[in-house]
Amino acid sequence: MIQRVQSLFLMGVTICLAATLFFPVWEKRDMNTDSGATLEVFFIEVHPKDQPVTREYFPTAILGILAIIGIGVAMTEIFKYRNRLGQMKLGALNSLVMAGFLGLAVYFTFRLENMVSVPGEGTYKFGMYLPAVALICNLLANRFIRKDDTLVRSVDRIR
Repeated sequence: MIQRVQSLFLMGVTICLAATLFFPVWEKRDMNTDSGATLEVFFIEVHPKDQPVTREYFPTAILGILAIIGIGVAMTEIFKYRNRLGQMKLGALNSLVMAGFLGLAVYFTFRLENMVSVPGEGTYKFGMYLPAVALICNLLANRFIRKDDTLVRSVDRIR
């Protein structure tokens, strides 16, 4: 049922997590030497001074895998509208997946901060904020699912 409010919030979760796959999460650059590092969802890209760019896929690919799992869980949750208890369980699972994404992203940024010897501080990019927005949308969707469940149970009591 796409017309339900929680379905719209779950579509927001899906869109935010899908967009996360295309935006950088964190970046640290030295504009004078054009050296630095970028944390993407699937890899870390290191730009050493006067050397070729290197990419490290493991273990940062876990972020991309978690984002794809979150997209799948949210899509499954949308189409399980007849089973509200199952929807609530999937919502809780998706919240854990997104919290894990955010926690691992922060861990990788601290690790990358220590690995790169560029002066200054790194900045979080758009790819870090989208999963947080998705987490908020997921929590709101769970709230409306719970609200629907209490409404249906109260109507069942009247009968």
